[in-house]
Amino acid sequence: MSLQVQPTVSATTSPAGKATAAIARESSRRRTFAVISHPDAGKSTLTEALALHARVIGTAGATNGKENRRETVSDWMQMEKDRGISISSTALQFAYRDTVINLLDTPGHADFSEDTYRVLAAVDCAVMLVDAAKGLETQTMKLFEVCRARNLPIITVINKWDRPGLDPLALMDEITERTGLTPMPLTWAVGIAGDFRGVWDLKKDEYVKFERQNSGASLAKEDHFTPEEALAAEGDVWEDSLGEAELVIDGREFDRDAFLNAKATPILFSSAALNFGVKQILDALVDLAPSAGPREDKDGELRPVDAPFSGFVFKVQAGMNKAHRDHVAFIRVCSGVFERGMVVTHSNTGKTFATKYAQHLFGREREVIDQAWPGDVVGLVNASALRVGDSLYVEAPVEFPPIPFFSPEHFRVARSKDPSRYKQFRRGIDQLEHEGIIQVLRSDRRGDQAPVLAAVGPMQFEVVEDRMTQDFNAPMRYEQLSYSLARLTTPDAAEILANVHGAEVLQRTDGAYLALFNDVWALKRVEKNHPEVSLTVIGTESPNSRGY
Repeated sequence: MSLQVQPTVSATTSPAGKATAAIARESSRRRTFAVISHPDAGKSTLTEALALHARVIGTAGATNGKENRRETVSDWMQMEKDRGISISSTALQFAYRDTVINLLDTPGHADFSEDTYRVLAAVDCAVMLVDAAKGLETQTMKLFEVCRARNLPIITVINKWDRPGLDPLALMDEITERTGLTPMPLTWAVGIAGDFRGVWDLKKDEYVKFERQNSGASLAKEDHFTPEEALAAEGDVWEDSLGEAELVIDGREFDRDAFLNAKATPILFSSAALNFGVKQILDALVDLAPSAGPREDKDGELRPVDAPFSGFVFKVQAGMNKAHRDHVAFIRVCSGVFERGMVVTHSNTGKTFATKYAQHLFGREREVIDQAWPGDVVGLVNASALRVGDSLYVEAPVEFPPIPFFSPEHFRVARSKDPSRYKQFRRGIDQLEHEGIIQVLRSDRRGDQAPVLAAVGPMQFEVVEDRMTQDFNAPMRYEQLSYSLARLTTPDAAEILANVHGAEVLQRTDGAYLALFNDVWALKRVEKNHPEVSLTVIGTESPNSRGY
């Protein structure tokens, strides 16, 4: 057998090898995750606290309660500041230890769940925030189900332990019973809910005692004690906490594979408002959360991280910079190296365009970037042709799974208050539809001047009305419609249902036809009397859609 002569330049020292090694190194440093929970569980407060502990902001924006709330870096819309809730998801990127954190703060309110669902398509992990007093609430469970459908690993944080709350063992039982995940404590609260003294760090086997500083606006002081010192300092409180934690652990070793396979969830205790236990959450993300890895395309094939550049749009946002009326498409980098100015191909159209204005985002603040790596979130400014779900690539074509529409349950006719401002009205409606804030339906009978807006929740209409006034100077008014159900249908259904009471067919901007019904009984009557009409539940029409 003859021997092959190997080249003197190894793969790792060749230019291509160096590029591959750089991509592998940088992608392994990325942690891209979303914070999910029920409204008012403390997502934005935790986001601030994480940024504070990473020392990228000097003062946290939330104090005790919404009445004293300062502006958080992640809540930048005027409505968010006024109401103390998150309306739109926000991207924050910062460094911690030798890791790059891409944190996506999401709205908790059910009316904005579409925005959260899109974000969950772009992350590798989720932090599930649980209010210590309320346990697993309705919206938390809805978002958990989306994470489960995507097989996302979940880190669970029991928040607000500085306030009276549930028994910790009862919370562990609820997590086990309702999620099916095995709780694996990384930290355990010392002191009952409402008397939060510190945490037992199980990995280091030490007691971390916290001292409140300036209402949580700055880092809490930490003192570290051995178990023996903790027993001397806290007595029965320390022994009780250890006893509870050991009941949950039950002799098991921490199983990272079970976490990565979405079979178990690490548990940490915190008070985000006081910055207690936050550093431990950051450390857990760095040490345990998955780095950016290969992603499935729409055909189920894995796109390696060292393949040529690819990414997809998971969010579009306008009006972040009032001075420039800009339009930002949020891109999750899936493979390769993104370089500012590079020419990418839009998979839907096959057209190419140059990425002239590329930025990293920190809430509303931006910074021009030259490079981004798998796992990073990039804001492409004024890429007006891009829509949510679009894929981008260079060289090797790829298309990632679509982000499905969601079935609307609320419908209103929108009209301009001032006919002379119809052009601004039309532009504003088109822009907000482009961002995915609202679905826009039209028909020949109603005309362009009276589009029907379709929403998952009624608060979306408030956002539209506010944005139309503030961003487009096009005040509008609504007319309530009685419809509460929508189904995908075909063009011929419009004529068939034209004279059916409690039903109407309209066309969505993407070309799809939707049949609207007053209630389930109207739907059943049509199904019975017109079996020839195709009626498909929205979200189930695509083999790539999971139906949420």
